[in-house]
Amino acid sequence: MEATGGLWQRLSGPEERRLLEILSYGLVGAGALSALLLRFVRMPYGRYSTRRFGCPVPVRLAWALQELPSLLVPLGLSLFSGAARVSKWPNRVLLALFIGHYAHRFDLQGNLLHTGLWTFQIKKQPRGSNEVTSERALIFSFLIRGGKPTPFITFALALIFCVYNGYLQGRSLSNYAEYPSGWLKGPCFIVGFAGWLSGMTINIYSDHILRNLRKPGETGYKIPRGGLFEYVTGANFFGEILEWFGFALASCTIESAAFAICTLFILGSRAHQHHQWYREKFEDYPKSRKIVIPFVL
Repeated sequence: MEATGGLWQRLSGPEERRLLEILSYGLVGAGALSALLLRFVRMPYGRYSTRRFGCPVPVRLAWALQELPSLLVPLGLSLFSGAARVSKWPNRVLLALFIGHYAHRFDLQGNLLHTGLWTFQIKKQPRGSNEVTSERALIFSFLIRGGKPTPFITFALALIFCVYNGYLQGRSLSNYAEYPSGWLKGPCFIVGFAGWLSGMTINIYSDHILRNLRKPGETGYKIPRGGLFEYVTGANFFGEILEWFGFALASCTIESAAFAICTLFILGSRAHQHHQWYREKFEDYPKSRKIVIPFVL
């Protein structure tokens, strides 16, 4: 571990700091490119899964493996790289927000789910149920029952993204981001944390609605109702977008801002695809619903 820490300390400096900035611009560019491509091709997973994008990977395995780097990379950088800023409380708290997003999730039936040190209960989903497509949780993989396999290319791209962003956020917050001693009491952190917490709450509740659309034994899709689904098609996506913009405000780093913008591009496109799909499938789909931002878009 000491050798690993020494390696990261030798890499640390202005050149790596510049690399993080370049990677941040690249993340925004990748998000914009994805949004452009998704205007012509539906994102190939969940209800739009297809074998044209590679051999199918079991959905639970795909989700577990692709999300894992978002947890392990920043955690490893914080613990084993000899990071210069990880001992500071603002950096610790912000890292905890990012890592915590991927480390835990509540069972949408009301039971707290855990892995490793915890126990969990899972209610089986019927085949054909509306998939909970939040990008948020590692533990989501343990909730999936009867989901469609993930095409290999989709899985591989998601894995690369999680490694990329895990390094970006983890290295920035553990080694470079500097905050004054009163940062956690300042307006940027307080407002940002409120946005992060509100977004996570909206996301969890929206996932709960999606997972409970059917009675036992029912199949097929239904129109989500309740919560922010009364206002937007992508209520779960709106929650995650709000969560990461809140995180960006609380962090005030170029890396966190890039992640929030990339999330907006990708999940906004995903919500638009869902909106079109629902309007095509259901004649009685509410015309007043916006796509992803209540009353706006």
